[in-house]
Amino acid sequence: MSPAKSSITRRSFLHTGLAAGVMLGTSSSMTFAANANEEIGVGLIGCGGRGGQLMKHFMKIDGVNMAGFYDPDPGRASPAKRASKGKGTIHTSLDDLLADDSIDAVIVATCNHWHCLAAIRAMEAGKDVYVEKPLSHSQWEGQQTIAAARKYNRICQVGTQQRSDPMQAEIKKFLHEEKALGEIESARVNRYGRRGSIGKRSEPLVIDPKLDYNMWLGPAQEEPIYRKNLHYDWHWDWNTGSGEMGNWGVHVLDDLRNNVFQDTVSLPKRIIGGGGRVAWDDAGNTPNVHFVYFDTGSIPVVIGLSNLQELGKTKHPGPGSGYIAYCEGGRFEGQRGRAVAFDKDGKEIKKFQGTGGNDLHQQNFIDAVRSRDVSSLNTDVQVGHDSTGWCNLANIAYRTGDTFSYAAAKEVSGDGGIWESLLAETDKHLQAHDIKIESSEIKLGPMLTVDVEKEQFVGDHADEANDFLKRQYREGFEVPKLA
Repeated sequence: MSPAKSSITRRSFLHTGLAAGVMLGTSSSMTFAANANEEIGVGLIGCGGRGGQLMKHFMKIDGVNMAGFYDPDPGRASPAKRASKGKGTIHTSLDDLLADDSIDAVIVATCNHWHCLAAIRAMEAGKDVYVEKPLSHSQWEGQQTIAAARKYNRICQVGTQQRSDPMQAEIKKFLHEEKALGEIESARVNRYGRRGSIGKRSEPLVIDPKLDYNMWLGPAQEEPIYRKNLHYDWHWDWNTGSGEMGNWGVHVLDDLRNNVFQDTVSLPKRIIGGGGRVAWDDAGNTPNVHFVYFDTGSIPVVIGLSNLQELGKTKHPGPGSGYIAYCEGGRFEGQRGRAVAFDKDGKEIKKFQGTGGNDLHQQNFIDAVRSRDVSSLNTDVQVGHDSTGWCNLANIAYRTGDTFSYAAAKEVSGDGGIWESLLAETDKHLQAHDIKIESSEIKLGPMLTVDVEKEQFVGDHADEANDFLKRQYREGFEVPKLA
C-alpha cells in the first residue's frame, strides 16, 4: 500500500504537527483502506538467518514489496537486500526504517530480547507487525505488546506458523468433534533436538567495531560474553534468549494449546519444573535438559526437553518435536507437518499430512493487513502471548529451583503417571551421560501457583517467581507500560 494508493497516507499522518523521529502515541484511529490490488511495503528488522527465511516467504505473495532493511550488523542487511532483488532501502537506524513512508508492515526477526520493544515501536509508528516467536522475553512485556496492538489498531501476527497449516483443523475435528479416540486424559510435549556446546572463552568476546553493539544489546544488560559466537548462540543466555524452551518449546506448546485445548487454557494454574545445563561446561546458562509439569485444571500436561544425544535405550516416546495426547481409546501423536492416531493396542488408524504452515502464515498476515480484520489472524498477538506464556513460566519454574529430589517431585498427583514417567526417562537419559538426577547439577523448583487472570504467581514462593515476570531494561530501551 504505497502512499500514492492509500486514502490516508502515512506521510500526511506523520507530519501532522509531529516532529520527525518522535515516537507516536496518537495513532489509534489510523487505518488504511487497502484492497487486494494494493502494494504492501514490508520492512525487515533483523536480517540474519530467520529474517532471510521469512523474507523469502513474503516475497512469494502477490503485491508484497521488500521496501526496507535494518540490522545493527551492517554485514547482514546488504545480503538481505540483494536477496530481495528489489529497490528497498538499507536503513542505518531503526528509527529511520520506522519513519519510511514506503513501509506499511514490518517483520521482527531480531534476538528474543528485542521482539516486544521492536514490535511496540513499529506499531507506535503506524506499522503492522509480523513478529517471530517467542513473542516475549518476559511475560510483562508481552502484555504491553498486546496493549500496543489494541491501542494503535495494528495487525500483529506471531510467527508460530503451524497455526496456518490446514491439517490443524482436521486434527481438531478428529479429536474433538468426532471424538475418534474418546476423551483426552493427559498430554505430553517433546522437544528432543541435539545441539552442541557453544564454547567457553577465557577472555570476553571482542565485538566487531562495525556492529552497532548498543542497538544489538537494546533492552539487555551490558555484560561480558564468554561464548565463541555473538550471533545465534544468544539463545542460550538468559540476558538475550529464552533457551530451548522459548526457541522450540513455544512451537510444540502452541500446537498443544491449539489442538488439545482448542485455546481454552491460556496459562496453567500450577507449575513445577527443573533441569540443568550439563555435560558441556560451556558459557550458556539456559538448561539443555528441562522437564516441567503443568496443572491446567483439566488435562494434565508435561514437557520433556533435551539437547543432549540420546544414548543407549533412553529413547523418548512419541515425536522428537511434537506432542502426544493420551486418550481413552488410544493416543494421538502430532508434530510439524504430520500426525498419526493409534488405537489402544498401538495399531495405526489414521494419518494426517500437513504443510508446516510457512507461506500460508505469511499470506494470512498480509490478507489481514489488507482487510484490517484482526479476527482473521491465525496467531493474533494475544494467542502468541498465551503460548509464549507457558514457556516463560516453564523457564521461571527452572530458575527458581534448588537441588532436585524425588521427594519434592512427588508433590504432583492426579496426572495419570506422566510426570513420574518423564522423570524416570530423564533419569536414565542423564545416567547415560554419567549424571545423576539427584545431584547438584540438576535443579527442581517448588510448585508454583498462577493467578491466570492477572498472569502472576500467588501463594508460596510467589515473590521469587514474580521477580522473573519483568526484566530490568537498559536505559533508553525500556518497554513502555501500556497495560
